[in-house]
Amino acid sequence: MLMMKTTHPIRTAMRALALSCAALLCAACAHRPAPGNAMPFEQAVNQAVDDLIVQTQKLPAFLAKVESSIKQSRIVIDPLLEGASGQQTEVTRVAEQRIVQRMQSQFRQFTVTPFNNAEIERAQYVLNGTLVRDKDSAEGRYRLNLALTEIRSGVVIAQSVARISDATLDTRPTAFFRDSPVNGKDRGVEGYIRTAETQPGQAADALYLERLPTSTVLQEATTAYEAGRMSEALSRYEAASRRPDGQQLRIYSGLYLTQSQLGRTADAEKTFGTLARLGLETNNLSVKFLFKPGSTDFLADPKISAAYPMWLRQIARQAAQIDSCVVVTGHTSRTGSESVNERLSLQRALSVKTRLVGEAPPLSKKLRESGMGFRENIVGTGADDASDALDRRVEFKVAPCEA
Repeated sequence: MLMMKTTHPIRTAMRALALSCAALLCAACAHRPAPGNAMPFEQAVNQAVDDLIVQTQKLPAFLAKVESSIKQSRIVIDPLLEGASGQQTEVTRVAEQRIVQRMQSQFRQFTVTPFNNAEIERAQYVLNGTLVRDKDSAEGRYRLNLALTEIRSGVVIAQSVARISDATLDTRPTAFFRDSPVNGKDRGVEGYIRTAETQPGQAADALYLERLPTSTVLQEATTAYEAGRMSEALSRYEAASRRPDGQQLRIYSGLYLTQSQLGRTADAEKTFGTLARLGLETNNLSVKFLFKPGSTDFLADPKISAAYPMWLRQIARQAAQIDSCVVVTGHTSRTGSESVNERLSLQRALSVKTRLVGEAPPLSKKLRESGMGFRENIVGTGADDASDALDRRVEFKVAPCEA
């Protein structure tokens, strides 16, 4: 594990030294101006990067002793995420590219290296960030959060925020996240998102940092998947799954997708069963079943829905093996009236429940249906395309059985 590269007493001392700077860092933070007026996307990214680096140049001198010199620092950039969904999107990818360009052109005292397993072992710092839609803004603005964390101490040493004026950005998920059958936003992803918003001098999320080495393998696999190198992607997803912290939804989603693409249908079904089991065990199984508009029938496009019977079969088998009951909850996007969507989401949940009972009749006593309409939208745009597919999900939540 990455955090075990230093012996425990040294690591503890380094963490204590870094945390002892918290008061000074936060005092400096108090004098930082609040995020100003929103600005165009590229200008906002540049400002966020500049603010982040300026903060490192104001660190107390004794914190610099943690490293020989901050001017020799190596930084890896953990791919940016959309803050609400935990997905990589077209615009977060562009933002990441712009961050690299800005740092390489304006801050050459830093070496920006690829996010891979070899570089994470050598880097002193990891930069991560989120793009968050400002749902309270009528202009549809966004907020960019960036954080720079000292890896060995686990302390965020700089954090910046910039507001984006562009009302529309390309928020379509990248290929892996678009194709993934489930929402992979788990505890580690939530830790990533929290870290991007953590104030300087505070500890980054421990699980997020602990998973960094495995995250690099996962990202290498995802890069290969999106480039169409399926055999390579499968090999890397398999390597990630064998790591001590490899029991992750995103990893098994990748295994399922690559096995399916390679025509290994039996392996893909077995993997989806594991995916369903992990989701139920963590009470975080959110599946992208897509329906015809205004209907309880699945989309007729076989490229989308051909695997649904197998998904239902495996979810039913896994649900039948647990002692608790399961609430099947339908969700809809923000299109149409609230009352219509409430009814439609409940009808879709009931339809899925009926299909599950058909696969495993004993589930008739263990399943309950619920409809949320668009009250728990994740994206909330009402675009009804790939960008808000998560809003039209079906969730499976473990719950105590009623008497």
